[in-house]
Formats: sequence, structure tokens, C-alpha cells
Amino acid sequence: MTERIVIDPEICNGRPVVRGTRITAQTVLEFLGAGDSVEDVLDEYPTLTRADVQACLNYAARAMGNHFSIVQVA
Repeated sequence: MTERIVIDPEICNGRPVVRGTRITAQTVLEFLGAGDSVEDVLDEYPTLTRADVQACLNYAARAMGNHFSIVQVA
């Protein structure tokens, strides 16, 4: 992962989180996707830094660079 985004099966069921927190990258991205500003996210989660929010965006961008296929099962 990165120095700021980690995956640990013991934390939030292995979802990517900001290191040292239980705040998922998905949560941060959902706030931003809903139109909240970085400042809004930082106000809501005072333990986060601007660099943490940027790390969530970078993580998502890298994840989207992977090839995905949707296969119907059953």
C-alpha cells in the first residue's frame, strides 16, 4: 500500500484505512464524491490531515488503474 493507507485483516475487515485510524479510504472518497470539500472532511475527522485525504485519492486512482472484469456467476 502506501505509508498512509494500510490494509490489515484485523482492522475494518481488511478494508483500506488511513494508518492509525479506523477511517476507511472509501469513507473519505464518499464525502468528496458527495461534494464535500477537503476542509469539510478534515472538520468531520480532525485526526486526518490533508496528506491523508490526498493519499486516499491517490490510492483510488491507482486501484482504478487495474484491469477489472465483471463475470456473472450462477
